[in-house]
Amino acid sequence: MTTDPSLTELAHRVTEARANPAYGHDALITCDRLVRIFTTAGIEVQALQGLDLLVREGELMALVGASGSGKSTLMNILAGLDTPTAGAARVAGRDLLTMTAADRLAYRREVVGFVWQQTARNLLPYLTAAQNVALPLQLSRTRRGRRARTERALELLELLQVADCRDRHPRQLSGGQQQRVAIAVALANDPAVLLADEPTGELDSQTAAQIFDAFRTANETLGTTIVIVTHDQAVASEVRRTVAIRDGRTSTEVLRRSEIDAATGHETVVAREYAMLDRAGRLQLPADYLRALDMRDRVALELESDHIGVWPDDTQ
Repeated sequence: MTTDPSLTELAHRVTEARANPAYGHDALITCDRLVRIFTTAGIEVQALQGLDLLVREGELMALVGASGSGKSTLMNILAGLDTPTAGAARVAGRDLLTMTAADRLAYRREVVGFVWQQTARNLLPYLTAAQNVALPLQLSRTRRGRRARTERALELLELLQVADCRDRHPRQLSGGQQQRVAIAVALANDPAVLLADEPTGELDSQTAAQIFDAFRTANETLGTTIVIVTHDQAVASEVRRTVAIRDGRTSTEVLRRSEIDAATGHETVVAREYAMLDRAGRLQLPADYLRALDMRDRVALELESDHIGVWPDDTQ
């Protein structure tokens, strides 16, 4: 009995795929060597320079970086508002490079929710809070009846503790109330991912803490994956994972975990910062480390049994 060569080849490919799964195969958000180039007056600017990022389902994480680092460009790509120049980007199984205009519209309506920094951009001024939340449901391809839309809107407003604002227009709400209603709008169609670009940028520290509590509630109660771009260190320090972007690539990552003292039972949060190693083997050393050792242009590497030593160039 002979085996069909095509079946043998197929079996081999399946076995190889299982042994070597694709990068980000188990992530909800995958950015693989992502590049975004803008051209202005004949000058090319690389906003993203081969960025790698994985976000697991159910995460609540923060993206930080200086102005011009590329974090807002990344958010616009993930939101379906911009298209990468090269590389790969997938969100909830959608390939962001190959989507048609119709696919992109459906993606923004149903797969991803977005909260802007400017509170005025998030809500329509002539609709009440409840009507603003119900509007995405009305525009969705999965149509719901009026009663179902109203019930969903009130459910989300209640969850985010602004149910008493249901009949008010945006001008009648405080900045914090507007942002919580905006979060409800972004959650209306039960998106796989909620993106927020500097959602506390226009708010005082006390109100900002309330807004972060709203994101945490959405994450823990609804299981929504949430990615927040922020300059607010208080917000960044509240999440379990903070990824820093520098010069269009992920540079460092802070992971936080809770530890309980066996003797006292007291719980503390321990943070550890890691440098990010991308798929091309590139490593961005923290700027303060480079300054401290006066590292420029070249460094010496030494491979030890359990680590790699990085040393200043002693020929300078």
